[in-house]
Parts: sequence; C-alpha cells; structure tokens
Amino acid sequence: MSNTLGFIGCGNMGGAIIGGLIKSQLYKGENIVASDGYKEGLEKHKKKFGIRTFLNDNIGVAKEADILVLSVKPHVYETVIKEIKDYVKKDVVIVTIAAGVSIKVVENAFEKDIKVVRTMPNTAALIGESMTVLCRNNLVANGEFDNVMQMFDVIGKTEEIDEKLMESVIAVNGSSPAYMYMFLEAMGDGGVLHGIPRDKAYKMAAQAMIGAAKMVLETGKHPGELKDMVCSPAGTTIEAVYSLEKNNFRGTVIEAMVDCTNKANKMAGK
Repeated sequence: MSNTLGFIGCGNMGGAIIGGLIKSQLYKGENIVASDGYKEGLEKHKKKFGIRTFLNDNIGVAKEADILVLSVKPHVYETVIKEIKDYVKKDVVIVTIAAGVSIKVVENAFEKDIKVVRTMPNTAALIGESMTVLCRNNLVANGEFDNVMQMFDVIGKTEEIDEKLMESVIAVNGSSPAYMYMFLEAMGDGGVLHGIPRDKAYKMAAQAMIGAAKMVLETGKHPGELKDMVCSPAGTTIEAVYSLEKNNFRGTVIEAMVDCTNKANKMAGK
C-alpha cells in the first residue's frame, strides 16, 4: 500500500503487526512510521523492519499517518488521544487494538467526527496466523474498511462483528493464546515426566495443536466429532479424556473465559 501507516506504541502487539505486514510485503518499511518511549525497542524494530521511528513523538506520527494504529495500553488511550487530536489528518482512519476501549470512548476523546475501526488481533500476527475481529463506526467508508481489513488479512484471518460482542470475543481470541501456551507447556511437562526431552516434547505438542486446529478449520467438522474419531474403544485417548473430564477440564476453561469476559466488560464500563 502507498498510504502511510502509523503506530503509536511499538511494543509486542505493534511490533507483531508491523512484522507481519512487512513479511507479507503489503507495506514497505518506508511507508510505516512508529513512535514509542522505549528507545531500545524502537531501535530494534527500525533496524529489523526498516520503518521510520519517532522517539517520544506521537505528534510526529499523527501528522503523517493516513491510517493510525493506537497500539498502547487501554488506560493511556485518552491521554494519547488528547495529545494528538489536533494534529491528525482530516480523513485519518483510527485503528484501535485495546481491550475495553469502545468506539464511543475514542470518538468522545477526539471531540470531533473521526473514523474509527476497532479491532482485536493477537500476537500470532508476527507469523501470519492472527485471528482478528473488527467493527467500525458509520464514518468509515467501505473502501477504507477494506483497506484496514486487508492489513489484518495478510497477518491471519479476519471476521467483522457487531461491537456489542467485542468484549466476549476477547476471551475467545485476544487472550486465548495464553491458555494455549499453558496447555502446551503442561503437555510438554507430561512428556518430560515420562522421559521425552523437553525440546522434543514441546515440538510434538505444538504440532499436535496446529494439526488439531487445522482439522477444525479445514474439515468444518464439530470438535466433538473430531475428538470421537481419535478415541478408540478402551484405548489410551479415551482414558486421557476421562481423566480430563473427571477434573472438570471443560468447565474450568469455560469459567476462565467467563472471568476474562467479565473483566473486559468491567474495563469497558459495562
């Protein structure tokens, strides 16, 4: 793309998105500008991706960006917007990626008509495997929304949803990689317990997780049906499933997601 993409905040998520965009060749480094207060991290991304950087200069990024991604922690959104609101371009599209920050909060903070696309990606953007959900306000034209959607399409998969579902999506998508890593680590520990070298155990567990996820996506079969296909009568897998069920595996996962959603709703003032 020839437009200028700006990032205010260039930490883990901002860096993951930038890395995915550069890897996909949708953007060249020269067309991406980023600001951050952490000099070492900013310099690392500048060297790695060839982007232009602004140390502690959010206004410099705001002045250049046609699409401006606010990649900062939720609690500093209003402070950052107050700083840049008089310097953004007239037709800029603001892209948010923060849990609990609604489109209305962003609109109110800018104190003027502003185009806003709210998104929830995850850090797998760095390897082109993010899942990003998006919604927008009525000022964002179809073509502008398509441009933002394309940004996230090249770093994974995308879905447009109603904003009222965004806090619920966080538990399923934005936060969920952490649960996967915990499960993967536990599987690795189980392998180590029985003598498998840790690096090999993690590799096996990770590939099994990838394969299982792809089976769901590519076959369209219900996860329960796929689970049943692995469980032979009186076999090893059903024994493991029985153990998980005895220990309330699914209930524990669902309860964690309920807690995650409740926290997201609290952050959003719901």
